[in-house]
Amino acid sequence: MKSHEVAIVGAGPIGLELAVALERAAVDYVQFDAAQIGSTIAWYPIDMMFHSRADRLAIAGVPIQVPDQQKPKREEYLAYLRAVAQQFELRIQSYERVESIERRAAGGFDLTTRSAAGEQRYQARFVVLAIGAMHAPRALGIAGEDAPHVSHYFRDPHDYFGRRLLIVGGRNSAVEAAVRCQRAGAAVTLSYRRSDFDAQKVKWWLLPEIRGMIADSRIRFLPDTLPREIRGTSVLLEKTTDGSMIELAADAVLVLTGYRQETTLFEQLGVALEGEARNPACDPETMETNVPGVFVAGTAVAGTPLSKVSVIVETCHVHVPRIVAAITGAAVGPVAPGREDD
Repeated sequence: MKSHEVAIVGAGPIGLELAVALERAAVDYVQFDAAQIGSTIAWYPIDMMFHSRADRLAIAGVPIQVPDQQKPKREEYLAYLRAVAQQFELRIQSYERVESIERRAAGGFDLTTRSAAGEQRYQARFVVLAIGAMHAPRALGIAGEDAPHVSHYFRDPHDYFGRRLLIVGGRNSAVEAAVRCQRAGAAVTLSYRRSDFDAQKVKWWLLPEIRGMIADSRIRFLPDTLPREIRGTSVLLEKTTDGSMIELAADAVLVLTGYRQETTLFEQLGVALEGEARNPACDPETMETNVPGVFVAGTAVAGTPLSKVSVIVETCHVHVPRIVAAITGAAVGPVAPGREDD
């Protein structure tokens, strides 16, 4: 059984930044990801532009250079993460899922993983869960949701050219998908459970776009509606204001209603999950949970976001020095300006 000082579970931006910090502190670690590095970002839409500036998304002191000096796009940021991993020769065991973690009576933890090579076992003195907050879609729980023409992930607007597309949702993902698919030649209808968009929850550059397209009848907007059944070529919608039903013709359906966190590892370890969002309890000065030796890093601190996503990469850089300090006993350095607060 292989033994390490620290096991990092997750290889998103903050997980990678932590690995670099541990390398610099000469701390032995092993890092796992169930998929590829930055896997959540990899299923963002093609050419999606980040909300944050490049300097706020940069990790480990490595600048992000973007050709047009704008906010990075999905592809640019994934290339950047690959470059950081190569530059620091990070030891990332991708496509190796951590299936279980158990506390050892003598101290430390036993980890069981699974990859194409089969089951592996490891020991670590400390565990850092940097698993993110979006592992699976929040399903509607209605008939037809698992049909082949229904998806919870928006990938490429080209797929919907010439199609009657229903998009369910009213926040960033749904609004961006509606704008881009309409421009790509889809006949777009947007169903939203509320009466209007929330300006605090939609990117400022998207809001005038979607309002203009609705005003010009390029996008059909059905506020105060909820899908009740997805059929072969139509969707049954309920008008929440009066309970009446609408049958809308649709060749494809995008259900963009948010995502939830997978909390199995937290639960196995006995980490307290608090509130409706079930965010893991931790000491904000060290990021250590109620389970000694178990830390949480990155957007995993948020649990399952219930409304506006407020915990993002740029607000999580501060987790790294705090965890390294707690593990090594070194003093926590100052937080770089603009890193902790948006």
